Amino acid sequence: MEKWLTPGALQKCDEMKLEKKRQKKLTLAIRACQRRFRAARRIQAWWRGLLVRRALLAAALRAWVIQSWWRAILHRHVRKQRLALLRAYAIEEEAAVKLQACVRGWQSRHCFYRTSGALCVFQPSYQDSLAFQNGHILQVQYRVVPKQPEFHIEILSI
Repeated sequence: MEKWLTPGALQKCDEMKLEKKRQKKLTLAIRACQRRFRAARRIQAWWRGLLVRRALLAAALRAWVIQSWWRAILHRHVRKQRLALLRAYAIEEEAAVKLQACVRGWQSRHCFYRTSGALCVFQPSYQDSLAFQNGHILQVQYRVVPKQPEFHIEILSI
């Protein structure tokens, strides 16, 4: 066995052991480096995801602000249209009421003039009494007009 243990062989054996230790250290260093790279990648991925989520949140908030603004514009537009329709309706109703009042006034004046004209024809010479020679009864025909105007309001929504 001694012939195997030459100084060159011992040196080679020591070198091989050192080489194996170096290789182990190298592989451990490579593994540690790979772990660091993986950890760095995970941190970078987390950071990029955070930035993307922030950007998406900012974009969503901006879209929400724009949508809110647009809804407010549409609401104002619809409200203006409704008010314009209501004003037009009120003007038309007022005109119809005035026209009805004029027609009813004309009808009542016309009825009054006919009645007063008929009374003037049959008015006796004496202011106190109304006497008919042949016993006829004076009949006046009139129509009852309601005292309260009727309003019919319809509000249409668009």
